[in-house]
Amino acid sequence: MNTDETRRAAGTQVRRAVLGDAHVDRAQAATTEFTEPFQDLITRYAWGEIWTRPGLDRRTRSCMVLTALVARGHWEELAMHVRAALRNGLTPDEIGEVFLQAAIYCGVPAANKAFAIAQRVLADSSAD
Repeated sequence: MNTDETRRAAGTQVRRAVLGDAHVDRAQAATTEFTEPFQDLITRYAWGEIWTRPGLDRRTRSCMVLTALVARGHWEELAMHVRAALRNGLTPDEIGEVFLQAAIYCGVPAANKAFAIAQRVLADSSAD
């Protein structure tokens, strides 16, 4: 297996563990000839190269991703990564702490939006 194939396999495994099979299956089913290079890129590099590194555990990586999404206002990705943070072992209280910390460094309006999105995800998760 070459390096790209190894990264792709490792990336797929981590992506499924963090985001869940249903999400990855939907993303793969929606992949087109146009979006395939991007799906391959994120699978190999984001998931297969970065998320597999030994320097940080998945909980810490999730905290960092949540903060980065709040800082940049990437609301469309935040719900997915709140669910991922739960899969990676963060509690709702810890996710709230991440957003409180983000309020100081990213702004109160951004944290307010993050809390609203997370509240919907957490309510859906408790209903499951």
